[in-house]
Amino acid sequence: MQLRKILTLFLAVLVGGAQAQTQGDDQILQMQQAFRQGNKAMLAQLLPQVRGHVLEPWAAYWELRSRLDTASAAEIQEFFARYAGTYQEDRLRNDWLLLLGQRRDWGTFAAEYPKFRMNDDREVRCYGLYVTQLREGGVPAPGVAEEVRRLWMSQREADDGCTFAMSRLVDAQGSRRVTVQDIWRKARLAVEANRPRAAAAAVEIVAPEALAHLNDLTNAPTRYLTSRVFAASRARKEMVVLALIRMAASDLDNAANQLESKWGPQLSPEERNWVWGVIAKQAAQRLGNGGDPLAHYAKVTRDSDLTDDMLAWKVRAALRGGRGPQWREVLQAIDAMSGEARAEPTWTYWKARALQAQGGDDRRAQAQQLFQSIASVRGFYEQLALEETGQQISVPPRPEPPTAPEKEAVRALPGLNRALYAINLGLRPEGVREWNYTTNLAAAGGMNERELLAAAQLACEREVWDRCINTSERTRTAFDVEQRFPMPHRDAVVRRSQEIGLDPAYVYGLIRQESRFVTDARSSVGAAGLMQVMPATAKWTARKIGLANFSPDKLHDRDTNIAIGTGYLKLVLDDFDGSMPLAAAAYNAGPRRPRSWRNGPPMEGAAWAENVPFGETRDYVKKVLANTTMYAAILTGRPQSLKGRLGRIGPRDLSQPEPSPDLP
Repeated sequence: MQLRKILTLFLAVLVGGAQAQTQGDDQILQMQQAFRQGNKAMLAQLLPQVRGHVLEPWAAYWELRSRLDTASAAEIQEFFARYAGTYQEDRLRNDWLLLLGQRRDWGTFAAEYPKFRMNDDREVRCYGLYVTQLREGGVPAPGVAEEVRRLWMSQREADDGCTFAMSRLVDAQGSRRVTVQDIWRKARLAVEANRPRAAAAAVEIVAPEALAHLNDLTNAPTRYLTSRVFAASRARKEMVVLALIRMAASDLDNAANQLESKWGPQLSPEERNWVWGVIAKQAAQRLGNGGDPLAHYAKVTRDSDLTDDMLAWKVRAALRGGRGPQWREVLQAIDAMSGEARAEPTWTYWKARALQAQGGDDRRAQAQQLFQSIASVRGFYEQLALEETGQQISVPPRPEPPTAPEKEAVRALPGLNRALYAINLGLRPEGVREWNYTTNLAAAGGMNERELLAAAQLACEREVWDRCINTSERTRTAFDVEQRFPMPHRDAVVRRSQEIGLDPAYVYGLIRQESRFVTDARSSVGAAGLMQVMPATAKWTARKIGLANFSPDKLHDRDTNIAIGTGYLKLVLDDFDGSMPLAAAAYNAGPRRPRSWRNGPPMEGAAWAENVPFGETRDYVKKVLANTTMYAAILTGRPQSLKGRLGRIGPRDLSQPEPSPDLP
């Protein structure tokens, strides 16, 4: 009887369409709320009522996870057995492995770690490397130290697992793969990012006696540096480096003066180069308001001492050069990057442009090879490279659609069914995680391209557009344009865009990036609906466009959201003289910032977009414009130019009307 009930619930998902409220849904929603609130008693009370529900694995996970620190080993093993093969089993094992690592229960950890399939948690991975490779002492196997270092360096905040493994590597006799300099570099990066916990964790490994001064130098770097005259030991030099890095965030000129006049001679060449790299990067991010960044970069005696991020900003500063792009510096900085960074489409494209600009048959031939290596319709620089090869952006032929057996195979996966049920019930975060896990780990080796296309098609048919797009984007060779660039609400979007003089492709390009067509999407800062409009902006726009009886709760209504979002986008586009890159930046970061960012030397739109100081907005502008170009090809049926949409960007034409002072 219970099996029949489960199959019936799965069938409700499989047949699609709106699902009726089924028995137990209310209790599932109550349990999710109880889990968020830490209400263990409510979770224990409700769990028996949802036995047999399609989302029972989630309910059982919430209940046991809420008391994992006191649960017995027998209870945990019973959960693993009952929900074997599910996302929830692996999720709980991840949580338990973290707890075992924190408790230093290495015997139990070693027994459970081989059963862990998810393996995307950096901290668990570091514990695993310690247990399997480092616990017995001796020299670690090739690649282990590098992997621990990579995981540790990629942390945003300090965690126990990677910090513990890294400290053991530094202590390991005969290990030359992790050095004291690696630890100090981590501290430098953490101070620059204003992450004091991560900085403290690094300093504690190599110089615990210096921890007492870390707060002083991060809170008052000028006072710290003024109170010191000499930096004799390695630790004291590094603390001076940290103070200079911290000072550069708020007082760039003073940091440069202190480095040049007082501290530079006392530091090693590597330490000096690093601080100049930080100062130059800060100047580059200020787009000319912090002095000439290339002049600061010129004081670096060895580019290999800089991080890829510092070198990326050197490229950006060179592209923004006052007398046009400084192609020699562009090429020099890209060549100094790591192999991984150089392989990114961004730097492949700009290296090719630099070679092309320098002239000569050999360099032009090398540039064309680089363009051809990334040219496609898949992204911003891929599209630009395609145009450099003499082509435009056209709709690629669709792959063969999934066959009936391929569709049935993915429809039979319980993880996908649970994911769709959860999303339909309003548990989108849980549903998305289970969908991603299932498509990553199905059949113990991840889905092949045909399976991914079939899974994406299932999501498309259920109008779960974000999973449709994201799953289809994972195919490396097949390019299903209808899955990657769907056009839900087409009549409403096209009609409204044309009524107010907007390019529908631009609107679709923006919606795809903003919400992935999730009508009830809500961001962490309160932006809502398809076009992710902030309530205050929506009220202002409603008054401007004459939308009567508007209230922020209507932002999840499709037509209202489209009317408000397109209305605001049109106002922003007009304010920026029709520039799509500027308007996209304003839509994401507000209009005040792009008004400032456009000042400076006129430049091509791609170079301007690459120089946007905010990483999120820089990525947003590039994706919206690439999306727009692809949607234009679909909607018109004709080849398109991304370069044409980017145009050239420079200071506002003073003959044009003043920008609207109250545009939010």
